[in-house]
Amino acid sequence: MLVMMVVGLVASRVILQALGVTDWGVYGAVSGVVTGFMLVMNTVASAITRYITVGLGEGDRERLKTVFGTSVTIMAAFCGLLVLLTETAGLWYLYHKMAIPPERMGAAAHVLQASMIMLILNLLSVPYTAVINAHEHMSAYAWISILEAILKLGVAALVWFSSADRLILYAWLLALAALVSRGAYVLYSHAHFEESRGPLRASIPLAREMGGFTGWNFVGSATYMLNTQGINQLMNLFFGVGANAARGVADKVEQVVRQFATNIALAVNPQLTKSYVGGNRSYAYELACKASKYYFWVLWSLALPFLFEAETILRLWLGVVPPGAALFTRLTLLCFLVDFTPSTLTILELAKGSVKRYYLITSAVAVLVFPLTWAMYALGFSAKVGYLAFIAVYLVKSAVMLWMVHVDTGLPVKKYLEEAILPMLAPSFLTLAFLWHLWHLLPDGAWWNFLVLAALDVLCMLLAAWAYGLTKGEKNYLLSKIKRA
Repeated sequence: MLVMMVVGLVASRVILQALGVTDWGVYGAVSGVVTGFMLVMNTVASAITRYITVGLGEGDRERLKTVFGTSVTIMAAFCGLLVLLTETAGLWYLYHKMAIPPERMGAAAHVLQASMIMLILNLLSVPYTAVINAHEHMSAYAWISILEAILKLGVAALVWFSSADRLILYAWLLALAALVSRGAYVLYSHAHFEESRGPLRASIPLAREMGGFTGWNFVGSATYMLNTQGINQLMNLFFGVGANAARGVADKVEQVVRQFATNIALAVNPQLTKSYVGGNRSYAYELACKASKYYFWVLWSLALPFLFEAETILRLWLGVVPPGAALFTRLTLLCFLVDFTPSTLTILELAKGSVKRYYLITSAVAVLVFPLTWAMYALGFSAKVGYLAFIAVYLVKSAVMLWMVHVDTGLPVKKYLEEAILPMLAPSFLTLAFLWHLWHLLPDGAWWNFLVLAALDVLCMLLAAWAYGLTKGEKNYLLSKIKRA
């Protein structure tokens, strides 16, 4: 995760300087038409992982092979739908609705096609990454993720030194990097897991069951996509590619943080699913509460330096910072914090297996972000209101999620509030207050301010979490690990 963060930040700086603000904005706006579906990939992968994890627990190798083959078939169907939508509605939207400089329209068309191919590769690899996740081979994720990060750094270097159209080259080289990294997941899965080898077996009844399950996951992910990439398109329509460039910077920061958080979740989700499906619900509830608490502390610690010194961090990182990027970065991190913290509730619901009502109700709440933002943009509000609408609506959605999971899985609301929500508050507010006072003591404009804040942020959060956030059992467990080390 550390390697990916460093390499990702370096590569983004090189690419922004190589492309320039306008082409950076064009790439963010156009690729968002397609790559927003990558958000769908994570949720669909969770659904497939759930079936494979249950299959592993049952110990039926033949059924496990059928589950895997059916998963590949479902993802192939998703890819067919993606190609159809991109080559019809996507092209129409690009040429008739997007605010792209006329001289860059040809390059934008290349970006659209390369982004579609990159997403297809990602979608087709989902069953293979799901198998790795279900078997909990986390070292594979580490090494292949490092490979992916190095490939992206190589792409940035090639674009920097190229004399060709850099936007077109960047789009197609990213698609090539996706082919290599996703192919690595497929090869690893073939080498280590029997269920992914041999001829694919697909079951029509199982496909219907998994398709319905995955389809409702798709509804939830599509809502999130509308509230992120959809807002990106609204910014393009109301504010032009300049706003997309600023949002693109914020999105790059979020991608790094999201990868960090997702990798942490990979260590939790299979255990949570196995414990619930295996009947050990008390342990599953315990994991859900603890993981939400830990997610919040980690993400809050990552966000705090940006809340105080976003301008300095972005200037040191990128050199050239698009106007509004610092504000968008702060708001993006807060949005991600609100969205990701209660994600363990969704994993509990997925473990239960019946998700139709859950996604219908929670998506009906979440979808309000897009029309609210559209209406406020039409009334003349600034671009930042899209983020504020997201935060407000998703706080309401989190409350609805908790109630739905309580009804469907039996998770006590009081337990979640006492063991997840309340322990988040004191360490977070204490750390914020300490850094706020420290920030006012630091010299204005010093480039090293964020280093001081980041170091003391981590230290203060650790001390505050130990004093006010961890239970006696958690402290004893940590002490035992320290003594063994």
